[in-house]
Amino acid sequence: MSTGTKSSHSEPSIPSGRDIPNDTTAPLDSAARTTLRKWLAMIASGDFGDLDSVIAAEAVYHSPVEWHPYPGHDLVCLLVRTAAGVFEDFKYERQMAGGDSAMLEFSAHVGDIQMKGAHLIRFNSDGGIMDIDLIARPATGVMALGNGVGDKIGPQIKAALTAAGGRKPDVGYGTSDRKGLAP
Repeated sequence: MSTGTKSSHSEPSIPSGRDIPNDTTAPLDSAARTTLRKWLAMIASGDFGDLDSVIAAEAVYHSPVEWHPYPGHDLVCLLVRTAAGVFEDFKYERQMAGGDSAMLEFSAHVGDIQMKGAHLIRFNSDGGIMDIDLIARPATGVMALGNGVGDKIGPQIKAALTAAGGRKPDVGYGTSDRKGLAP
């Protein structure tokens, strides 16, 4: 029964931007802003000639196809270029950026499967892209993307992962039998 008095529980306070890890309430850093402009231009034109210059040496790619990350500049560049060739009618629809991070919402399709997704990108202090997390739906589209990328470069991914630390993909891009596996 309500008595009309204030609850003894106080409302949660919203921390200031400085208290939040990976603060995205601050403006995007200048170097990151430059890199983001290059990234958006590459995606819009389909010309990835500048990709090597914006991906950091310590870059990591997180795929919706497999839980484990794909580490290293060369592997990240290979995955980005290949995925761009599998997606059709790729278009960024919304962007949010601040601090050292950007979220880029997109629509695309793989074959006849319409997809919606987002790139979550984190930049290092020099503006290089050090982390790309691809989140996408529906699951059938994610599977089609994984199959398309795997068909093109699966053996290269498997070899790169093995050389980088002995890890073999669980499912996804670098496996020989991806069909029917959940992403």
